Amino acid sequence: MSNICKAVSIFYNYNEFVVTKHGIFYGHIVCSWMPKLILKEDKVMKKFMACALSTCMVAATLVGCDNGNAGVDPVNPDQPAVDNPDQPADVPADAPEGTFGDWAITDSPVGFFWGGTWVIANKNVAKDADKKAAVASIMEWITLDTSETGLQYLWANGTFDVAESDLPSDQIITPANGGDKGTILLYTFTTEVPRMMLKYAQDNPDFGYKIQYKVTPTDGDQYVTDLNGALPTDSAPDMYTAESAFVYNYTQGDMYKYAASYEELGIDLKKVDEAKIAQYSVEIGTNPEGKLVGLGYQATGGALIYRRSIAKDVWGTDDPATIKEKVGGGSGNWDQFYVACDELKAKGYAAVSGAGDLWNVVEKSSDSSWLTKDGKLHIDPKREAYLDMVKKMYENEWMNDTQAWQDPWFADMKGQGPKQVFCFFGPAWLVNYSMQDNCGNKPEDAAAAGDCVASAVVMDKSKAEPAFLGGQNMFEYFVPANAYANGKVLSKYDGTINNKFNDQVSEYKLGNKTKEEAIQAFKDAVNDELGVEAE
Repeated sequence: MSNICKAVSIFYNYNEFVVTKHGIFYGHIVCSWMPKLILKEDKVMKKFMACALSTCMVAATLVGCDNGNAGVDPVNPDQPAVDNPDQPADVPADAPEGTFGDWAITDSPVGFFWGGTWVIANKNVAKDADKKAAVASIMEWITLDTSETGLQYLWANGTFDVAESDLPSDQIITPANGGDKGTILLYTFTTEVPRMMLKYAQDNPDFGYKIQYKVTPTDGDQYVTDLNGALPTDSAPDMYTAESAFVYNYTQGDMYKYAASYEELGIDLKKVDEAKIAQYSVEIGTNPEGKLVGLGYQATGGALIYRRSIAKDVWGTDDPATIKEKVGGGSGNWDQFYVACDELKAKGYAAVSGAGDLWNVVEKSSDSSWLTKDGKLHIDPKREAYLDMVKKMYENEWMNDTQAWQDPWFADMKGQGPKQVFCFFGPAWLVNYSMQDNCGNKPEDAAAAGDCVASAVVMDKSKAEPAFLGGQNMFEYFVPANAYANGKVLSKYDGTINNKFNDQVSEYKLGNKTKEEAIQAFKDAVNDELGVEAE
């Protein structure tokens, strides 16, 4: 195993699984910060898989292996892996060793942002002065501290140094002084925030509380079910996290009554303005009473991430400004991108890997929510247009028709798919936590690429010029893209509705249904499962 696998990627999915039965993956639902483990010994692999399966119960996808899967089901290692009919049988003879250093970024044709995780405190915490102060100090360090020892600065510059393997096996973080004041209980769906809390405890040895954390994956609604069941009880968590697929319910929906406001915690709200926190993070984290109850630490504006060598072959240059024109970057429509797709096809290239790469752009750039103010199902015109977009991409063979987060998708990242793929769409974390680790020939000493965070003050003093992007400053594009973020398009049913919609997109793409039939089937499926009628 140590000579085969190069990395293991952990992905957490909110609805059904990593992919749907029809192969559309909902990237915004996935935890945006996927821990990577470089494996050197078989015993490390065994220990890691045992932890991942028993503690997190997550779906682990083996990537970067010999042309495909490792021969086992990543969720149940006792079962053989399910063959993927889209998996290329062989790596093309002329495929490159990898693509490290062959990437650059420019503006997406349509601006978009991609998810995030909000940190929230339980309203009950405010009843205990000491615990309230302790929780507030953590919340402030994660979401508002703009100093070079604050979480956001460490995150942005790739210098956060606590790995998942550093976490205690008993899931209780104990500060150096023993934490004799009590225990702060955290509910979360990845090990990311526990890692942050461990860092905080390490840097603050006099912190008075132990921190106990419970990690439940978002797969199959289990995290939401557990959290909703615990919040009204005496054993409720003191802190919890929510990501964009379901955060609305905890900040503005039915469960917002369990969220403590920053004001109740004693956090100075002037610091929000001083840190210049991304507006969409504030909008999503503000309750119906106008009180701020949660903030995220990342800012996930998206861009178009493209192969330099392909750009040079097709257009004679890899200059981001020129490529922006070629793909219609910043135009607000897909017309010029379709022209680029044809030009790429003429040279034997695919424009994108799969339809899921485009869905994240369309969904998060839509102008309205799935639900109207009176709770009716509404199909935004941009989302409806996505049906024809996917069909056009499929019928014109402008994509490899892969499923995101499966082996063929990663093969496209390393240039080993049936057609070389020109671009992917995503935020800075896609570069740092996915593409760089799965490009096939990443140098062992390659540094972290860095990431975009919610504080504009931190971003102004941060820099990211990774070798993966040929030394390009990725913040030049990712930071301005945050302006496209809009927290007002979320609904409490996003995960389920997205799933139902993309099921029907696939049916239409394959010609199994007309557009009208697909839309009606979508409306019927949403009504059947959620009791939500179409307007």
